[in-house]
Amino acid sequence: MMVRGIRGATTVAANEQRAIYDGTLELLRLLTERNEVRPEDVAYVVFTVTPDLDASFPADAARAGLGWTEVPLICAREIPVPGALGLCIRVLVVWN
Repeated sequence: MMVRGIRGATTVAANEQRAIYDGTLELLRLLTERNEVRPEDVAYVVFTVTPDLDASFPADAARAGLGWTEVPLICAREIPVPGALGLCIRVLVVWN
């Protein structure tokens, strides 16, 4: 069985729960639609956020917005590299 991964990133306007939710949901929808990924084929998803985002978990958008309740999801914080892009959500979707 072949395993594939898709990476993507987006920025949000503010460290607010709604902004993180909406930004994550839009990113996941674009990635899965353009790559024809079905939820039942997703092996796992890793989300990272920059240190300035702590109002919500990006995984909440996958669970509530896409119904991914059976997909393993994890969130982590990015390394705080000086000068790096802020208010950024990154995702790695791995699917079979």
